[in-house]
Amino acid sequence: MKTLILSSAFSILASVALAGPQYLDSTNFAVSGYDVVAYFDLEQQPVGTVQPEGVKGHKDITADHNNATFAFSSAENRDKFLASPDKYAPQYDGHCAYGVSKGGKVPGNPNLWRIVDGKLYLNITKNVVGFWEEDIPGNLSLANNNWVGIEPADASTSVIPNFESNAPVTN
Repeated sequence: MKTLILSSAFSILASVALAGPQYLDSTNFAVSGYDVVAYFDLEQQPVGTVQPEGVKGHKDITADHNNATFAFSSAENRDKFLASPDKYAPQYDGHCAYGVSKGGKVPGNPNLWRIVDGKLYLNITKNVVGFWEEDIPGNLSLANNNWVGIEPADASTSVIPNFESNAPVTN
């Protein structure tokens, strides 16, 4: 048991140390300009059903974290984020959680999300969400183990399929 705890602690510390840059798309905002704090106020749907769409942030209500600018729908949400950015920032620097479980970095879609154990995870496509949800604990275990070995520079520059991200941040 002691070895398992130490191993888990090492994995968590190593993942923080090797975390790369936040995924940015053409908006140049983290999470395509969606408010990461707002996800925690949305009613999460059961596994196998579609989540509500994320809440778009405002381009004039922002905060910087992990070499990226995050946008928020309100100053209150920005202030919550600033008080605890790692609580709200998406896991795996905004990359697809299932992709990380398979050993790679591909973009995360801000409308394909799930909060597990108080952490925000994104996935890339609806089909991938299905694979992810078949075994969330197993996929998280794989992703956490893989994350420490994925180089920060290995981030994909791919565009999120079936997601228009050219102007998601509201005025």
